[in-house]
Amino acid sequence: MFDRKHGYTKFCSLQASVYLKSPGICSIRGITVNIRTNERIELVNITKEVKSEVHKSGIDNGICVVSTSHTTTAIILNENETGLRHDILDFLEKLIPHSAGYQHDRIDNNADAHLKAVMLGSSETIPVMDGELVLGTWQHILFVELDGPRQRTVNITLVNQ
Repeated sequence: MFDRKHGYTKFCSLQASVYLKSPGICSIRGITVNIRTNERIELVNITKEVKSEVHKSGIDNGICVVSTSHTTTAIILNENETGLRHDILDFLEKLIPHSAGYQHDRIDNNADAHLKAVMLGSSETIPVMDGELVLGTWQHILFVELDGPRQRTVNITLVNQ
């Protein structure tokens, strides 16, 4: 419902009301960041690069969507501690082992990478408030390479209120 007095559209849910400025007020900016991975499976911390793009954009309040368009990569939010990074990769390999007789392996021998990517997801949406990403104390933006090494791209979409 459009509120003429305040110029906002109100969306209601059971627990919260969210106000968005009416269409035409928002600005959207897309950025592509190139990444070169070094291992078949690895985690690359891209938090610094994403924060840099947010600052360069001048966005004040809105959202930042970090995504990958590769079917054998993922984007996750998690702690960037060395032991945990190792644990995440070990967990993925135990859950979906490489060369376990998957049908797709007859073509590219990377079915496990596709299955891991499906499980992890291809994007994360992060709020931006007062020009800063709203991340938890230990949260980092991690690019997950599942079929490297390769040249990859990450898409950053910024929506400014």
